Amino acid sequence: MTEKTNAMRLLEQAGIPYEIHHYVYDEGDLSAEKAAENLGMPHERVFKTLVLRGEHRGIMLALVPAGTEIDFKRLARAAGDKHVEMVPLNEVRKLTGYERGAVTPLALSKKFPIFIDETLELWSSVGISAGARGVEIMLTPPDLLQITSAEIADIARSIQRGR
Repeated sequence: MTEKTNAMRLLEQAGIPYEIHHYVYDEGDLSAEKAAENLGMPHERVFKTLVLRGEHRGIMLALVPAGTEIDFKRLARAAGDKHVEMVPLNEVRKLTGYERGAVTPLALSKKFPIFIDETLELWSSVGISAGARGVEIMLTPPDLLQITSAEIADIARSIQRGR
């Protein structure tokens, strides 16, 4: 049994129901794809949280399903920026309060704009990190949108192999 994370506490304070799923993670592969496999869930239902920076909007989070990647041009357009880029990994913890492999859009150390890929609406429930490695929160898309004040946008694309 894992201790409650700040993300779990936030959901409880807001009266939002959720389920917790634990999985064994590998330090060498902290990907959402591996998490989905270890949870026995389709990649499309497990959303990874990525930290990006726009030239005008600044730091933002983007949630896309495992097995996809950010379409930088579409995210920039949704954010009202001309250009967005990934934040270097060594800045992620300082910005969000979470380590790589455990970043969640919940209970952040600072408030940032959040964008979630439109495929979110295809599911009755989705998984996001609970704020600790090896722990996934399952909740409904409407509840996730409510608690994060996120915007839905077409921001994911299939992973391009062999670039």
